[in-house]
Amino acid sequence: MSKISPAGKVKSKKEKVKSMSNRFRFAFLLLTFALLTGCGVRADMQDQPRYKAYKQSDFFSDHKGSRDPVEGTVARGQLHDNKAFYTGKIDNPNLNAPVATAVDAKGNTVIASFPNDIDEFPVPVTKELIDRGQERFNIYCIVCHGPVGNGDGMIVRRGFPAPPTYHDDRLRNAPVGHFFDVISNGWGKMNAYAYQVQPADRWAIAAYIRALQVSQNPEEHLKMNSKTESNTAPPKKDETKNVSTNGGKR
Repeated sequence: MSKISPAGKVKSKKEKVKSMSNRFRFAFLLLTFALLTGCGVRADMQDQPRYKAYKQSDFFSDHKGSRDPVEGTVARGQLHDNKAFYTGKIDNPNLNAPVATAVDAKGNTVIASFPNDIDEFPVPVTKELIDRGQERFNIYCIVCHGPVGNGDGMIVRRGFPAPPTYHDDRLRNAPVGHFFDVISNGWGKMNAYAYQVQPADRWAIAAYIRALQVSQNPEEHLKMNSKTESNTAPPKKDETKNVSTNGGKR
């Protein structure tokens, strides 16, 4: 029995069966090819020989699968050859330098001398730098240190230990490198802010702290000088991250 197609042609039963057989054969070959090539790639990618981090290896003499960086390797962008800018310390610190201590009004023993901290800003001190420092100070510092640095921030009023005022003789005479060091590494109950605040912004905050000290002691001369030969770029506007609200002893 034959069947008339929409085009008007007559197809026999044998031709119809042959056409279906050809389609099935093509589909089967296509599926077989996909399975063979797909499984082969997955096996190579998933089962390739490799070492897991910190696993033992018999291939290397030290039996460690993870390899250490070559001695002297520095990550891109992490050279930090300007020690004053990135640490607030002098180039050749005296590790045996004596550190004087004092007792504050609350009976706390505090450091009164800072022999290895730089006393000049490694960046030009400009209005733009101080304005940037005020912006960063109001984000990260004001909650503990208060609007003018008296140590009476909002969380101190709510029971957190008060940091010392910036306006006592000890901190008015402290070198600027001390403030950078405290922001970078923390001090007393204050956590380090190196992750939240970039080095250029730490210097901006230090400059603003000096401006606050001058504002509360206008008759006193404070060091605001900087090394004009510095080629460090001025701080850029950047996105801020969530901040810690821990105060501290400086």
